[in-house]
Amino acid sequence: MVGYVGRRLLQLIPVLLGMAFIVFMMIRAIPGNPAQVILGQQATPEAVAAMNEKLGLDKPWYSQFFHYLGGILKGDLGQSMRTRLPVADEIWPHLAATLELAIFAIIIAVVIGMNAGIISAWFQNSWFDYTAMILALVGVSMPIFWLGLLGQWGIAIELGWLPTSGREEVRDPVHAITHLYVIDTILQGRFDQLGQVLRHLVLPGFALATIPMAIIARMTRSSMLEVMRSDYIRTARAKGQKMFWVVYKHALKNAIIPVLTVIGLQMGMLLGGAILTETIFAWPGIGRYIYEAINFRDYPVIQSGILVVAFIFVMINLVVDLLYGLIDARIKYD
Repeated sequence: MVGYVGRRLLQLIPVLLGMAFIVFMMIRAIPGNPAQVILGQQATPEAVAAMNEKLGLDKPWYSQFFHYLGGILKGDLGQSMRTRLPVADEIWPHLAATLELAIFAIIIAVVIGMNAGIISAWFQNSWFDYTAMILALVGVSMPIFWLGLLGQWGIAIELGWLPTSGREEVRDPVHAITHLYVIDTILQGRFDQLGQVLRHLVLPGFALATIPMAIIARMTRSSMLEVMRSDYIRTARAKGQKMFWVVYKHALKNAIIPVLTVIGLQMGMLLGGAILTETIFAWPGIGRYIYEAINFRDYPVIQSGILVVAFIFVMINLVVDLLYGLIDARIKYD
């Protein structure tokens, strides 16, 4: 397994280099000059030229790219054109916010989606099966922004059960240590704040989890139905084992491999596609951070933000591949 991990990590190098080059070229195709955006439309051509020189935008594109690439190899993600602060210092609080939201959402999606799929396969063609699959179809089809706005209106505004936006109470802000507020409140023993942080997570978390939950439910049902028809399942049932243990111990273990693949892909999609949820719920995540950087043509922030998200996506896929071998002993890597 060590050799496999080493090979996969080496494969990351051309992937990330290619991603860095593609992003570098694409963002420079965006209309607008960062120096003009920073100085305003009333800036003189001389001032814009001076700002371009200060930002290094007057150099050829290949010189800018290799300068940026050299910084990455040294662990330097560059400096924001807008705030003049190191991107490495700015990006983590936003990335932590998205990670917390994505992890919360994927837990909801896995717990509800997998159990819905298992029970649907267990009681195939029952009322629960039809209801769960209809809801899964609706969940896949429902736009996140509509679901988020509906939740805000119905649960937060009309019923007043949950906050409408943000990560924390404005009057009692969380003292950030890791910037993962759930962990920070536990480390500080502030369980009253922990309750507030979880309340802020519920609405955006469920909105973000809807589509992955539906996909996981459908995949779990399909995979479980295939396994439930196997001879060893019929043998286990013929021996008198309780159906619960047959389903959750024997069938699920062999049906979970394709489901695990979907979970890994969905986790990666949540990290990169949370911008709508973050915008609706004013969640200060990496998606909003990159979106605002695009509006300001802040090249270092856009490049580094997308590169970090791509790196996490690839690492999630690596972890999922390694989990295959832990779950199914027949899968060997060396």
